[in-house]
Amino acid sequence: MRLKHYSLRTERTYCDWITRFIRFHRMLHPAEMSEPEMAEFLTHLARAGNISASTQNQALSALLFLYKEVLKQEIGWLQNVERAKKPARLPVVLTRDEVRKVFAHLHGTARLMTGLLYGSGLRLMECVRLRVKDIDFGYARVTVRDAKSGRDRVTMLPVNLTTQLQFHLQKVKLQHDQDLADGFGEVWLPD
Repeated sequence: MRLKHYSLRTERTYCDWITRFIRFHRMLHPAEMSEPEMAEFLTHLARAGNISASTQNQALSALLFLYKEVLKQEIGWLQNVERAKKPARLPVVLTRDEVRKVFAHLHGTARLMTGLLYGSGLRLMECVRLRVKDIDFGYARVTVRDAKSGRDRVTMLPVNLTTQLQFHLQKVKLQHDQDLADGFGEVWLPD
């Protein structure tokens, strides 16, 4: 998975599904199993696991990766797999008043990050991985690098966060400069 540049979260999730598959079949080696065992596991997830269709698809993708990429076995058509069906539900959306109440309890960096998540539509890890060069105050935009699909994308920078974000960046730069002056930013190599 690392050679194919899968994200660390995908790697962990796939490993978890593969482990669950092996445990479900009482520790049989995956090479000793094939389509019927995969179908049985996926059907079990739909019936007893009460999972969503997307979660079942994720488990299927993990198993397909295991068989195609690791064990180098071709998997035929999976028959008799009961598909997970969840009733379509509308997403729960906060009212403007509820959003204001949430922001009233946040301060500092947490408030700034939440503002970016809310105002720019960033995913959590996209926000965490932002760098100074990704923020363009002149065009009021944020460049998200290596997003979910592995591509870069551009989104808007909320204008009401500009001052707070500039202040935050100045504060972090001062801290960085102070760390360098104190010798914390230097690389130490033994003689």
